[in-house]
Amino acid sequence: MATAGVSSVLFDLFDTLVLFDRERLPRLVVHGREVRSTAGHLHAVLQERLARDLTLEACYDALIASWQDAERRRAVDHREVPAQERFGRWLERLAIDADERSPELVAALLDTHRRELSKAAEFPSHHGHLLERLAERFRLAVVSNFDYSPTALGILDAAGVSHLFETIVVSDQVGWRKPKPDIFHVALGTLGVAPSEALFVGDRVDIDVVGAHAVGMPVAWINRHGDPLPQDIAPPTFEIRDLAELGPILGMGGPDMA
Repeated sequence: MATAGVSSVLFDLFDTLVLFDRERLPRLVVHGREVRSTAGHLHAVLQERLARDLTLEACYDALIASWQDAERRRAVDHREVPAQERFGRWLERLAIDADERSPELVAALLDTHRRELSKAAEFPSHHGHLLERLAERFRLAVVSNFDYSPTALGILDAAGVSHLFETIVVSDQVGWRKPKPDIFHVALGTLGVAPSEALFVGDRVDIDVVGAHAVGMPVAWINRHGDPLPQDIAPPTFEIRDLAELGPILGMGGPDMA
């Protein structure tokens, strides 16, 4: 299938450009079982800054509950719940008074969370080679569902590829998450291209494939494990196993796995 007329390539971030490995998150034991979480580091920040005896278990339980609450709210209409708001609700669950929830405390917690999450992100070297090749012929952008832009931007900076993208659109900036059309339209509008002129690349059929189809974009689904396509979802324009397969799709020769 040809990609004639495509001048831009838009990418999802996590598990598309960047692989996220939960096993690289900090290890801790709560309620007698091992978990992977930033809660231990966040607990240390609270212990240092507040004259309060908070247990690790309480911090972990409240953190999980705040995340679950944010996920429920996002599922209603795909409205983003920014990390600042989610952390505020976490602190409320810990019965930390409003006058104790200073901007400085929240900033320290968010930065700690960002730092530890970033350690679990892996940017495969061949993704960088591919992006450099693509940037010679196409305009590139990122469209990501994520509740804290500094984490996403920092990961791309650390990988040395952020300069290759004309725009990096993160849902906490827009207020809406994929598959909501709004976040795609922000990226397309910034690039000044029509949906038919942009290929979207992502790993989630329910978010990336459905969302791209809804705005009229061709889409390449990264299906690493050969999972079956759900019957109620229209097939993607392309199906690939690895990002390197974009080269042939876009008329740039064989996969570059250097």
